[in-house]
Amino acid sequence: MASKGKPKIIAFIGSPRRGGNSELLTKEVLEVAKQEGTETELIRLAEYDLKPCDACMTCRKTKKCQIDDDGEKLFKKVMEADGIVLATPVYFGSCSPQMKIFIDRMGYLAKAIGQPLNNKVGSAIVVARRAGANFTYAQLLFFFLLNGMIVPGVSYWTIAYGRGEGEVMNDKEGVETAREMGEKIAWLTKLIKKEGSTT
Repeated sequence: MASKGKPKIIAFIGSPRRGGNSELLTKEVLEVAKQEGTETELIRLAEYDLKPCDACMTCRKTKKCQIDDDGEKLFKKVMEADGIVLATPVYFGSCSPQMKIFIDRMGYLAKAIGQPLNNKVGSAIVVARRAGANFTYAQLLFFFLLNGMIVPGVSYWTIAYGRGEGEVMNDKEGVETAREMGEKIAWLTKLIKKEGSTT
């Protein structure tokens, strides 16, 4: 169930590094979204116990995941959000292990209980050293689209480049695009929430 009152945007960070480049860029999105009148929250997946999906299919029968970890806690966070930001560094041309486990677990459970992410807003943030950004960006977009979510666009993809600590902030276009996304995701979640309250 999405939050009442202000729209809530929750960012899930897939980097194992606290305060890394992915997190710094995501904070730009959330800062602008908050200025635009939404509630925001940042969650670091590395701080949670989240095991890979074991394909047991239990969730299809019981509507719950049988794995004993923080998956249920994270799924509740996903459900309370009106907008979801998924942020990851690029590792070997793909998203981080933490992010892959997250989208597998959340997506599979969502499908099992009847597509509850439908019409939530989704945005992807990808930080690369050099290559693999577009493929990784597509991975996250596929998660949103497969779950019936709404993905806003801005002037460019929300991709930025950096390797060393804080280096991503030198990518001026990447930072500006992230801030544009903050505006757009705030506008869209507010619009959807307003429309939902009048129906």
